[in-house]
Formats: sequence, C-alpha cells, structure tokens
Amino acid sequence: MTIAELVTIGTELLLGEIQDTNSKYIARSLRDIGVDIYRLTTIGDNPNRITHSLQAALMRSDVVICTGGLGPTVDDPTRKAVADVFNVPLVYREELWDDIVARYKTFNRVPTENNKRQAFIPANGIAIRNPVGTAPAFYVELGIKTIIALPGVPREMQFLMENFVIDYLKERYDLHEQIIKAWVIHTISKGESAIDEIIGHMETYSNPTVGLVAYPGRTDIRVTAKAASSAEAKAMMRPVIDDIHELLGEYIYGENETTLEIAIAEKLIKHNLRLAVIESGTKGLISSKLKIHAGEDHFYGENLDVFISEETLKQLMTEIAERKNADIVLGIRFSEKDDTQNLYQALLAQDFFWDDDRSYAGPKGDGLLWAFSASLDSVRRKIKDYC
Repeated sequence: MTIAELVTIGTELLLGEIQDTNSKYIARSLRDIGVDIYRLTTIGDNPNRITHSLQAALMRSDVVICTGGLGPTVDDPTRKAVADVFNVPLVYREELWDDIVARYKTFNRVPTENNKRQAFIPANGIAIRNPVGTAPAFYVELGIKTIIALPGVPREMQFLMENFVIDYLKERYDLHEQIIKAWVIHTISKGESAIDEIIGHMETYSNPTVGLVAYPGRTDIRVTAKAASSAEAKAMMRPVIDDIHELLGEYIYGENETTLEIAIAEKLIKHNLRLAVIESGTKGLISSKLKIHAGEDHFYGENLDVFISEETLKQLMTEIAERKNADIVLGIRFSEKDDTQNLYQALLAQDFFWDDDRSYAGPKGDGLLWAFSASLDSVRRKIKDYC
C-alpha cells in the first residue's frame, strides 16, 4: 500500500484569497491509481514551517506532493524548503534557465533577473520540465520516499500530473496492479444521522468502504473500492450500491456527477413536463440553475425582488400556470431575520395544491442552499405522480 500526503503552499490560501482546487484534483488522480492519502496540510510562505511540515510528512508517508511556492519572487520559498529537508544546497541548472527564456520568448517578452531563481533546484533533485509555464517542477528521492514539488497554477499542475507524475508513480511504486474507484450516491430530505441509522453497518466495511458527507438538506454516500482493475472495483461496489438503493431508494435523486438540478431537468424532459417557478428572497437561485439544463420548453422562472405574502404568491402561481401552460408550479419565499431562516413553499399541479412552512436551524448562510434542496425535492416527489 502506497501512502501519500499533500502539502499546499501559499499564504493566500490561508487568508482565503484563493480556493484550493489543486488538492481535489491531485487526490482524485492518486485515488485512481491506488494511492491512499492520509493527510492534507496547508502552509503559508514561511520556509521554516514548510521545511518542518515536509519533514514530518516524509516520515509518515511514501510520497509527498506539494504545490505552490515555485515562482520567481522572494516569497516563493518551496525550493529552499525542500533543499533544507535534505540538508543540501540549491544548484543552478542552465537547461532550466534556457526553458524559461524560451517560454518568455513565445510571449515576446524577456525574463527579469529574478526569474533566474526558478532555475535553481535542490542539489539532489531531478527537474521536471514544464512546457506550459515558467516554473520548473522537480522531485527528490530518498530510498523509497519521494517529494514532488509542483507549481501552484492549476493548469500547470494538472499538465505535469497527467504527463509525468502519474506514470512516474506507477513505475516507481509498482502501482499497475491496484486502483481505487469511488461511487457517490446523492440523497435528499434525510439527515446524515438518520441515514447512519439505516446503513451504519455498511460504514464498518473495509473494502469497499462506505462513508457519509452532509450538506444543507442533502447527504452523499460514498462507496470506495480498491482492486486490480476498474471492472473488478465496480463489481466489488455493486452489491453495496444495490443494498443502499434498496434501503434508501425514495431518498436517492442521483449518482456521481448528477446534481439535483440536473436530476429534476432530466425528469421534466423525459416525461415532457413544464415546470414554472416563482421565487422570492432566493436571488433567483433555482431559476438560474434549472434553466441551464431544462430549457425553455420545460422550464420557466420568475425571480421577485420584493417580499410577498403567501396569498399573493398563491395568486401569482395560478396566473403563471395558465399564462405559461405549466404542468407544475413551484412558489417559494425564503426569508432571513435575526437568527431565523424560513421557507414557505407551495406546489400547484392541475387540481392539486400543497404548501408548507418550515424553518432552518443550521448555520446562517446555509439556509438558502437548504431551501434550494427542500423545494426541488418537493418538485421531484410531485413529478413521480406523472411517471
């Protein structure tokens, strides 16, 4: 079993100025070749802290992949930190400087003197040429241990992962015979603890493994298997996935990349239904997501910037049903006041009318996502009457 750790470097990450998307990409890439990730660490641009973090990660893991801190400025300290891990100097590589100069030439520019910092790597390091950026990457081997330093720019990092790192790790750690595959089942209207009560026994499985991830109004169930091939992994997961569907079928709205809005849109199109939505207090969240996937033939939305009464909302729903020839009309009003987040929702369909008023007790700011999930789940359940 090969164990990896990820170390993302950059004070801007700690300050929340940019979002770390690199870790998600690397984690999925490693998962697909059978590498287990046990820890993710984010460190600011401090050489000593980076050095200590890399040293600790290297003691725990076989592979340490770090991203960021390979730029030309003084606050790009990763090269020096990795060199300090192995107590070696940084050395200048003429061929890397030639690559940097050539790269700048394609932009009709000349690199500044500080760009030469990027041509230095640890004395025991092996350069990874970077044809899509100006920051050369590198790796260092110590026995069975490896540190790989990649640029923080997502496009550059992804290119180097796809064109070097994955094949390198497969060869170095003989990963050809094992992969990790994951399958995600999306559920709604049943909380994490309630789902745990139903499938908790599955969460003790060792291979495949089963885990839960909670979101406002929704819970994902992740099934993960390690096997010699993708087909074998899927075969291992299938009985577990089937059992989950058997136990939670009515609460499942999709799998893997299927979002709630995609699931609703697909059902509208499949059954040739038209949904109209009137929403108040939601900033048009439902309409903005559904119209992308359902199209004008199956969806119409109106966003109201004013707070309206329940009676006014019902009246507007009746009018829009006739005006837009809608099979189902959803009306929602979401409000936040002090510590209260309230959702009023109503459904109109032919001779059917249903409404509901409820509050969300979760963190402020999550209420809108919860309202989105709850209201679309009401639509999802009503569509079943047309199936």
